[in-house]
Amino acid sequence: MTDLSAQKRLAADVLDVGKNRVWFNPDRQGDIADAITREDVRELIDEGAIRSKDAKGNSRGRARERQQKRAYGHQKGAGSRKGKAGARRNEKQDWESRIRAQRERLRELRDDGTLSPSQYRDLYNKAGGGEFDSVADVERFIETNYGDQ
Repeated sequence: MTDLSAQKRLAADVLDVGKNRVWFNPDRQGDIADAITREDVRELIDEGAIRSKDAKGNSRGRARERQQKRAYGHQKGAGSRKGKAGARRNEKQDWESRIRAQRERLRELRDDGTLSPSQYRDLYNKAGGGEFDSVADVERFIETNYGDQ
């Protein structure tokens, strides 16, 4: 068998891949052995006698499967957790999304006439002070305190 290590080195350089990714057509070994210049190697590449193999990658199939299960809340128990609750879910972002939703709902209620501007301001301040846990909590409070008006 012919030593094609020089051709493999040249082909790797021309194809801009590592030597392990260079593929020689076994039927064309004689032609490849005769290729001693980069130009010869380029011609063989154009003819398809020399090719680069595809790069190997890590399959994301298992990761996608795990993400689908976690979307349902599976595989998220105590045994799967590494960080504290605040490291797994940013408390500030959590607060931001809750307060924005509450303020948006208060604006809607004020604009459609359900709340007077003074009631709106009172509830806005309560929401900002952390009085309510959610939009539903705001609506419950309004129902019990302002519902009879």
